Amino acid sequence: MSVVDVAAVRGAVPLSSPDRLYIGGEWVTPSTGATIDVVDSATTETFLRVGEAVEADVDRAVTAARAAFDHGPWPRMSHAERAGYLRAMAEGLRARVSDASRIWPRESGVVQRHSLGLLGKVPGIYDLYADLAETFPFTEPATPTAGGEYGLLVREPVGVVGAIVPWNVPMSLASWKVAPALLAGCTVVLKASPEAPGTAYLLAEVAESVGLPAGVLNVLTADRGPSEALVRDPRVDKIAFTGSTAAGRRIASLCGERVARVTLELGGKSAAVVLDDYDVDSAAAALTGAGCFLSGQVCSSLSRVVVSRRRHDELVEALAARYAAVQVGDPFDPATQMGPLAIERQQTTVLDYIAQGKAAGARLATGGGKPAHLDRGWYVEPTVFGGVDNSSVIAQEEIFGPVLTVIPADGEDDAVAIANDSPYGLNASVFTDDLDKAYAVSRRLHSGTVGHNAYRTDFGIAFGGFKQSGIGREGGVEGLRAYLETKTVILDGVPDPAPH
Repeated sequence: MSVVDVAAVRGAVPLSSPDRLYIGGEWVTPSTGATIDVVDSATTETFLRVGEAVEADVDRAVTAARAAFDHGPWPRMSHAERAGYLRAMAEGLRARVSDASRIWPRESGVVQRHSLGLLGKVPGIYDLYADLAETFPFTEPATPTAGGEYGLLVREPVGVVGAIVPWNVPMSLASWKVAPALLAGCTVVLKASPEAPGTAYLLAEVAESVGLPAGVLNVLTADRGPSEALVRDPRVDKIAFTGSTAAGRRIASLCGERVARVTLELGGKSAAVVLDDYDVDSAAAALTGAGCFLSGQVCSSLSRVVVSRRRHDELVEALAARYAAVQVGDPFDPATQMGPLAIERQQTTVLDYIAQGKAAGARLATGGGKPAHLDRGWYVEPTVFGGVDNSSVIAQEEIFGPVLTVIPADGEDDAVAIANDSPYGLNASVFTDDLDKAYAVSRRLHSGTVGHNAYRTDFGIAFGGFKQSGIGREGGVEGLRAYLETKTVILDGVPDPAPH
């Protein structure tokens, strides 16, 4: 595709009011009038300016959400009524998938054709939670054990939610917070990343179009200071955060000071354990496709590969061949298999980790720098290190880029020990043709998700991590529970009609 054609595919940004904030059901001017420049990661040019929220704007958004929860109709609707709005939002988002696919690749570097697949699944998140309106036990009988005749367990909305999302997969990660919170009856302040706010604005436009009551969903873009004001605000009952472990520690400490509810989906350094019976080239193919998706900017990426020492060199060679063949280029070019990193500082960070890997004596099998054929954009070559010591920096710290570390192990028990020797525990996978062995090893891995013969996560079931990879779960029924408080009700008789 020519440069002209790529520019044509990008087109104009399909947003109505990017210089505003969506608060209380209206598009309002930021209190300072300031804007944030959003940079196209492939061209390094500003392609969008959005309104910048400061503490006063956060206060206004929280006030709107608090009023909508305390005095508005939303928490007082039935779950079925709220589900109707969720289904309408799903339809609205289906109509905007193409629009979103013109924004997300520019912000985060995801290949556009890949973005269409993932964005196409976002409406289903709202449908999933709408379906739970009919099946989840929001109210169920419970037999009293200490007096009283009739008991109930009632699950009620936690209140006002502050949802904070990162720049890598903003639309999906926002929706896994917003959809269950809305079904539960909560109101939400969604804080978008300054680097990738576009799809959050699109979500606000959809909420407006379906007539979501004022203050139920508020959307703004802010940097760290205003974000901390959101976390500190005593009117916010729960914080749902996805981002770095360092930021998660700070949020957890602030929520702990006021005993606010919190869900944290944090970093990862996930292990792929390749057992001796599994085909090396099949493992290399699976790991390359997953490792280069979104340029490795995925918290659950299988970035550590643990394999027996006798097969180590063979696997490194297979991985290096496949990584070297990945076509790096503009996300809107149909020939591209991997785009740039999202922001310049991330490119700098990844290149610094690569330098540390070299200095520590790891064997650079392929990659290791900026692609020679690209003179602009935040690109890094797909990179494979072999002979990595699991105690080294590149094996222990989250790089968040297309860098794979291959670690030799002395047998299966050592491989499991190496996989577990990490401060993180977000994702893992076992590569073996023996199903019973796969299950047995999966139960030994300290990880929130364990896949088999592939990179796998499933928000439809539950997603989250052990150890420093987070607190709580998102997705599925478990993700709904995070937005509910459980109340015990004990009565001296059975009301008519009996709640159900």
